[in-house]
Amino acid sequence: MSVERGIEHAAQPPAALPRKLADILRPELGSLANEIVDEIRATIPAYARPLDGPYGKSIRAGVEYAITLFVAQIADPSVSKEQSHEVHHRLGQNEMREGRSLDTLQSAYRVGARVSWRRIMRVGRRSGLSSAVMSQLADAMLAFMDELASVALDGYLEAKARTAGALDTWRRKLLHLVLETPPAPAKAIAELAQLTGWTVPERATPVVLHPIGETVRPRRHNAVDSDVLAELDCAEPRVLVPGEISVARLATLQAALPDYRLSIGPCRPLDSVADSLRWAREALHLSERGIIQARRVIRAEEHLATLLVNADAALTCQLRDRLFAPLAEMTGKQRERLLETLRAWLDSQGNVVDIAERLQVHPQTVRYRMRQLQATFGEHLRDPGARFEMELALRAGVSPSSASAGFALPEVLPAPRKSPQWTPSGS
Repeated sequence: MSVERGIEHAAQPPAALPRKLADILRPELGSLANEIVDEIRATIPAYARPLDGPYGKSIRAGVEYAITLFVAQIADPSVSKEQSHEVHHRLGQNEMREGRSLDTLQSAYRVGARVSWRRIMRVGRRSGLSSAVMSQLADAMLAFMDELASVALDGYLEAKARTAGALDTWRRKLLHLVLETPPAPAKAIAELAQLTGWTVPERATPVVLHPIGETVRPRRHNAVDSDVLAELDCAEPRVLVPGEISVARLATLQAALPDYRLSIGPCRPLDSVADSLRWAREALHLSERGIIQARRVIRAEEHLATLLVNADAALTCQLRDRLFAPLAEMTGKQRERLLETLRAWLDSQGNVVDIAERLQVHPQTVRYRMRQLQATFGEHLRDPGARFEMELALRAGVSPSSASAGFALPEVLPAPRKSPQWTPSGS
């Protein structure tokens, strides 16, 4: 576990101390460590028990590393803090596991600071240190103790976050934070991820889950990979997978979540995963409406154009009403036949033979229908912008307003196979 977070938040001494102070203070270290431990045991009831076992050794080691590092920093301000910080990080973890509160932990650091300053005052008077140096020394010592207390606090909170009940809660909060709109600060995500032991990925893939059985409550599953953030017990269950979802990862997800359909969003940078989640959710909705084929696994990446043209149902209906107003007086069967032919014509880029194959009618029938379309839409069929709008409207899903208007739109037809021939009559 890295202790960089504690170092980052540490207060720095206001100025370099005279290095000769290290020689003055170093002989005091052994007895000072004993005095600090004795004072902690005497003034804080939670530490009154014997310190002979591993627990006691960790406390004594924390004290010894702290005062030794402080003196070493006076002699050489560039000395490494890593080992001492690791000790105090573990000390914070142990304090939480021992069942003590944060107040107890912080009290121990205050006692250590008080005893240390008491000793420094005696040594300062004995050595004839000036008041300016003593003031500088006091500032440095308090900043140093605050730094170590911050490192221990990180360890304490990390251990607390990893307890059985708390870990699940923190991981759900982390999932919410990653999926926030607008994006949460990267620093906030990193700090919460550190508490839960989750490695923050550069990119991730969201998956929206939907129960397969409407009347059967899905079983709770615990076999989701440890690096996957999940929230299943909610109205819209979802998971977040680091990186791309491989074939093997997908198989694991399906095995762990047998009661759910999966709608997978595109893999995106972490700060735009919320968009991908929205697309995955919309793909699921479109599959429920029959616009996207309903499968056990839906990949939104394969339906981006469909998602785009169905992104605003009201706007699509407005476009459709304007484009196909000339068909309003026809019977439902006539409208359906002409729209089917129009779609095939657009997809086939005007090739009559291809249209006939798609619709399974005679080419002469196609030519007859195309004359009807020409009479109905006129120059719009020659206008690239109008053709583009027509294709958008025809590819969009059937909506309540279009159904009420009587527009029964054709199903999606196969992709074009012929070269472009943009003539209404074809050849």
